[in-house]
Amino acid sequence: MIEIQNVTKSYGPLTVLHNVSLTIPEGEIMAIVGPSGAGKTTLLQIAGSLDRPDSGTVMFDGVNIFSLKDKKLSEFRNSHIGFVFQFHRLLPEFSALENVAMPALIAGRSRKEAFDEARKLLEDLNLSHRLTHKPAELSGGEKQRTAIARALINKPRIVLADEPTGSLDSHNREEIQEIISGLCRERNQTFVVVTHDRDMASIAHRIVEMADGKIIERLDI
Repeated sequence: MIEIQNVTKSYGPLTVLHNVSLTIPEGEIMAIVGPSGAGKTTLLQIAGSLDRPDSGTVMFDGVNIFSLKDKKLSEFRNSHIGFVFQFHRLLPEFSALENVAMPALIAGRSRKEAFDEARKLLEDLNLSHRLTHKPAELSGGEKQRTAIARALINKPRIVLADEPTGSLDSHNREEIQEIISGLCRERNQTFVVVTHDRDMASIAHRIVEMADGKIIERLDI
């Protein structure tokens, strides 16, 4: 689905990615592992068009996404890619239901359709009793499940998750792992997960290890 080709990225004098190439297949979970500073998050952000490479290309179904104008790229990102971050990034002034519906509203879907889909996703993730609660009223695991529902609202081709279990206790880590594994199995949902969590990586079909801005090992499970 995604072909990352010869991507290099620097911030000032620091080169974070060195000529990285990676194929992300559809319908699988890929885990990207490695020490802090290896370039994992930068690679994920470039794959998701949140950051631009200095050189190289990112092809999504044969389209070079960085050839798109900013508005078209934003629309493409909202429609095709879901994001889950370590600290959820929910909007504090909105309820769980409103947070999940937001990307659908931005995409131009009707309010009824957006909220009906958001409600169903939250119910599927066992959050039917938390629809009207704001993030401050949710537990860490509930916030992350809400973030996953938000990532899925526009039926993205791929979900990119950066340390989705990094701030959770062991019970909630297991819960998030089971949710991601189940979504891949039952919905053929593609995930790329940056993680330090070995248990999280163990659910992946492919593991890519990075160090010093390079891919040093690829392992198919």
